[in-house]
Amino acid sequence: MTIDFPLILVVLVFGSGGIWLVDALFMAPRRRSAREALQLEYPGWSRDGSKDAAAYQAKVRATAAEPTLVEYSRSFFPVLFVVFVLRSFLVEPFQIPSSSMVPTLEVGDYILVNKFTYGIRLPVVRTKVLDINEPRRGDVMVFFPPHMNDTYYIKRVVGLPGDTVSYRDKRLFVNGEPVPTEPLAVVPQGQARMEIATETLGDQPHLMQDDRMRPGRDFTLVVEQGHYFMMGDNRDNSSDSRVWGQVPERDIVGKAFAIWMHWDSLFSIPSFSRAGAIK
Repeated sequence: MTIDFPLILVVLVFGSGGIWLVDALFMAPRRRSAREALQLEYPGWSRDGSKDAAAYQAKVRATAAEPTLVEYSRSFFPVLFVVFVLRSFLVEPFQIPSSSMVPTLEVGDYILVNKFTYGIRLPVVRTKVLDINEPRRGDVMVFFPPHMNDTYYIKRVVGLPGDTVSYRDKRLFVNGEPVPTEPLAVVPQGQARMEIATETLGDQPHLMQDDRMRPGRDFTLVVEQGHYFMMGDNRDNSSDSRVWGQVPERDIVGKAFAIWMHWDSLFSIPSFSRAGAIK
């Protein structure tokens, strides 16, 4: 079962904030009035050491005591609110679970995603309320794929709305032009022979690889308006738009821009050797 963390965070933020607000507006003034009334009833309680004064002190404390739920809400709301704003509108951390973006991103990489590069969206409902920039070819983007609308995916933007994208003999073409590629090495990996190369989509070259031992699946298509064609850098080991179709603009989450940590497993030592910008 997929945990909807954005929804949980929204419920916690508005729940704790609502409890705190209702208490501040309605319940706290009543407790304050009750306390003042008790103090007026026995004004000398703070100086008198009698049993009656002690009883009044206990009664005043009980009357003025903040309910436990309100106390927790008041304590946690500021922290939850800061996390909510940062995660929903600024930067969100993700962990790479698969090898579909190798060699750019490895399994165990922890990345940061800019949530406002492509516009400000409301959490949970994903409605865009402010346009800022549009995705560009070559961007590494986090999104919800059309076949799994509650799971984050990360791939590279290959085709923009209106583009003609072709894949022939493991060579990528955009609008009839071959994407510049420079082979770097062929690395044996078990039964595979991975050809690693640099590919230039847009302004920034990046690494990609394909399996020379596996046949490619050729295709030509036109990207629909309001959609993006996504592919993994590990071309022969990636479930992407070739499998489940184009990504609607409404399902964009943000642009991945940095690796901040690599952690293989719970029992390994985190490493920061891969920290840096994502190309």
